[in-house]
Amino acid sequence: MNINAFAQLAIYLAVLFILAWPLSSYLTRIVRGEHVGLSRLLAPFERLCYRIAGVKAETETGWKSYAIGLVLFNLVGLIAVYALQRLQGVLPFNPQGFGAVSPDSSFNTAISFVANTNWQGYGGEATMSYLTQMLALAVQNFLSAATGIAVVIALIRGFARKSANVIGNVWADLTRVTLYLLVPLSLVLALLLVGQGVIQNFSPYAEAHTVQVTTFQQPKLDAQGVAIKDDKGNAVMADVTTGTQVLPMGPVASQEAIKMLGTNGGGFFNANSAHPYENPTPFSNFLQMLAIFLIPTALCFAFGRMVSDKRQGVAVLAAMTLIFVVAYGAIVWAELAGNPALQHAGAVSSINMEGKETRFGIVASSLFATITTAASCGAVNAMHDSFTPLGGMVPMALMQLGEVVFGGVGSGLYGMLVYAILAVFIAGLMVGRTPEYLGKKIESFEMKMTAIAILATPILVLSGTAIAVMVSAGKAGVLNPQAHGFSEILYAFSSAANNNGSAFAGLSANTPFYNVMLGLAMWFGRFAIIVPVLAMAGSLATKQRLAVTAGTLPTHGPLFVVLLVGAVLLVGALNYIPGLALGPIVEHLQMNANQIQP
Repeated sequence: MNINAFAQLAIYLAVLFILAWPLSSYLTRIVRGEHVGLSRLLAPFERLCYRIAGVKAETETGWKSYAIGLVLFNLVGLIAVYALQRLQGVLPFNPQGFGAVSPDSSFNTAISFVANTNWQGYGGEATMSYLTQMLALAVQNFLSAATGIAVVIALIRGFARKSANVIGNVWADLTRVTLYLLVPLSLVLALLLVGQGVIQNFSPYAEAHTVQVTTFQQPKLDAQGVAIKDDKGNAVMADVTTGTQVLPMGPVASQEAIKMLGTNGGGFFNANSAHPYENPTPFSNFLQMLAIFLIPTALCFAFGRMVSDKRQGVAVLAAMTLIFVVAYGAIVWAELAGNPALQHAGAVSSINMEGKETRFGIVASSLFATITTAASCGAVNAMHDSFTPLGGMVPMALMQLGEVVFGGVGSGLYGMLVYAILAVFIAGLMVGRTPEYLGKKIESFEMKMTAIAILATPILVLSGTAIAVMVSAGKAGVLNPQAHGFSEILYAFSSAANNNGSAFAGLSANTPFYNVMLGLAMWFGRFAIIVPVLAMAGSLATKQRLAVTAGTLPTHGPLFVVLLVGAVLLVGALNYIPGLALGPIVEHLQMNANQIQP
């Protein structure tokens, strides 16, 4: 890495930690139901919500009731988002007159936004009305983020409580997190983004006449929107000439704010945060990167506060930061090293600027790519499909670790705590002692739930990829041949099952096959983890906290950080080594052997 890369990383982490520490105190008070600065303004509305829903906020429940309530709440959200898409042609706030979204795309998108994945097989500005963007997608950005935070808070209560049969009130947790945390932060960030030039309006799309007529080529598409290929497997291109340009409008800043703060990632426009109306300046780019990690970092500090040992939160955060920094360095190195074929072709430099915005450059694009895939956020300011093989492999591997390197709001921390339980279990096996974490015995039930939570996503990713490369419907969506085409499919299922939402853009995934397959991966990738985590929370809450003895493994020092990182890398990564070898690793070897073109 060069000085620019080090400087951007250092400034980013310094600002992040400075902002996250006070936010963690505020967040802790919210989830404990304590008075906060906004209580005087928002408490009456909170009580009104409980009254309308018939909820008694002070009544807590066990893990089963908590889990059932959470799943049913998200099922209702899924139905609502699906219905709004199918009916958008007859609903208001649709100045472009967009018709109903197809059933399979509506199914995929509904699951995607409810599961905090925000995978988009469609072009936002060419598909969704303003009403659908606001009432369906933006609302779920808030609610799916609140779901993740509620789950991790329930798990932390399981560690913090003694001999308790309850882990909280799901409705109170969802309401308080949304009302006191997500809405105020989103309002502040939206105003900052508007100040940087992100648009926020309800105007119809504008048409501008260009200074000169432009001729370009684009792939021909069939009726299903899949690129037509010739006998050699190459896309059939068609010449297009135009003298006008349509400028999309819409309420972008409001959706952009919660898209980042909630680690959702779904862009208002197809180009996502590479679009100048979503991300116009280097400062807006910095704000968006900061927003992605802000709540996950604050949750780590809040974890330490809630278990009455701030060192525990710092240790988990240190493990996340260590993996993140190494991943960032790997992407920067790969993209600055570039493609040797460029120099062989006579280029002045081999650095890889393909697919990147010149207003951000290599370093800021690499930092954004690391952040968005370390978190379960699908936002992108560069096309990952255009990264070098190893540069593209790192974001893929970060997702495959289970989105635990900071991760999504809530989901990153509860995923890392699952690995912490695994780490102390492995340590217990090595010394012949019953494993403990935060004074709670880790027994067979916790390990069974840990196994389910860790193995669910690799099963979804690898089985989905295997099916896609075997059937013609799966291979039809691949634009690039050979190893890179396999990487596109593997990346798609890694992104879907791990609730990320970013994509290797070469894969045409808006087909019935991929909409259904990826939709199922997103749903089970979300709730096959949440339910076991809540089960662990309920089991841990019932246990007494053991006294610390000379034989207790300290879980707040460097030794535990190394053990935790090792558990994440060994268990999380080994599942995917064969798949990565068939895709980006082979492609890297081919690139250096000059068998592929730039």
